[in-house]
Amino acid sequence: MKKYLLISLITLTLSVLIIAQTVNQFRGPLRDGKFNDTGLLKSWPQEGPSLLWENNSVGNGYGSPSFSGETLYINGETDSIGYLYALDKNGKELWKSTYGREWIYSFPGSRSTPTVVGEQIYVASGMGNLWCFNKADGKKLWSVMRKELHGRFTYHGHAESPLVIDDMVILVPGGKDTNVVALDRMNGSIKWISKGMGEYPGYNSPLLIQLPARKIIVTFTAYHMLGIDASNGNLLWSHEQINLPKEERKHGMGDTHSNTALYDNGYIYYIEGDGNCAVKLKLSPDGSSIEQVWRNPFIDNYMGGFIKLNDRIFTASDSRKNLLCLDAQTGLILDSLKVGSGAVIWADQLLYYYNQRGEVKLINPEGKKMEVLSSFKISKGTKEHFAIPVINAGILFIRHGKSLLAYDIKNHQ
Repeated sequence: MKKYLLISLITLTLSVLIIAQTVNQFRGPLRDGKFNDTGLLKSWPQEGPSLLWENNSVGNGYGSPSFSGETLYINGETDSIGYLYALDKNGKELWKSTYGREWIYSFPGSRSTPTVVGEQIYVASGMGNLWCFNKADGKKLWSVMRKELHGRFTYHGHAESPLVIDDMVILVPGGKDTNVVALDRMNGSIKWISKGMGEYPGYNSPLLIQLPARKIIVTFTAYHMLGIDASNGNLLWSHEQINLPKEERKHGMGDTHSNTALYDNGYIYYIEGDGNCAVKLKLSPDGSSIEQVWRNPFIDNYMGGFIKLNDRIFTASDSRKNLLCLDAQTGLILDSLKVGSGAVIWADQLLYYYNQRGEVKLINPEGKKMEVLSSFKISKGTKEHFAIPVINAGILFIRHGKSLLAYDIKNHQ
């Protein structure tokens, strides 16, 4: 009896430790684009904040870095091969590990942000494969290939940053019979399979909603947003993207849904410019159903993310080439700022906006009108300015192709 009690206590302790571990991942701790740093500069010199260091050898890619202590991790592609890099606080390489072929077709390079949990790092490649590495030395622990899961390619390559839930890591291979899968995060074995809607992936990094009675995974496949019970993979509900008639649907048409959804106080918000655009849904208390509250079909943000601050939502418009402020209660546009299409994050009461012209802008979102406080231009790096900025320990990180740039934005006075 004592033996079984001891085993139960050990198992319970390990489970609690897994749940309690810090997750370092895509767009910050909650995947909502908000970073907890304080004491940051409220304006920058004309030439921009001080460049602490640059590393021009992280390979082609559009994914942001993630962090653990004083080490950062980032994916990149060189000569068609994908690598996971570990850099120290000065940008010097500690180690790099290969994870096989990377995406080299349309917009070649890595797409995702590594997810760091405990002693493990999870990397999803543009080829749809999932890898797990040891954080300390980059040793490969396990991998699962797209073909093993009957997965299918997207038009521009797989672009999912792995979601870890307790002892599981979630992947959307997009197979007709293996649409969404949960894998044991310690060994890669399958824990459950969800058929979803049987569609190929939608370039989306999933969101976790934690309700009192259940945990829900929210993600997009080609033409639906899915709500999946995290305990067993059951599809609870879906929300169809009706921007294209069914007869016009094909690879590369109306299927790009790169922005992670947001859950706040009983409501789900999403902005998918290649889908239903800006939408607010009411989630039932038990998570079993949704009801549409509003939809604004003119907010065409494809991949820059969005920020919700109280009753306002800040997001880019690709067609209008500006930053918009929406009323979260009605979905109506409250303000517009002509700063180009781009990606937005938030820290210490201010917005950080990195547009596709390579300009980084510090924006005050308070008051009736948004205000640009400071601006500078990224002159280093390669290819498109698509990566989402990251803030960690008072440093602003900008990824531009092969280059990772670290700017000091801490107020040292």
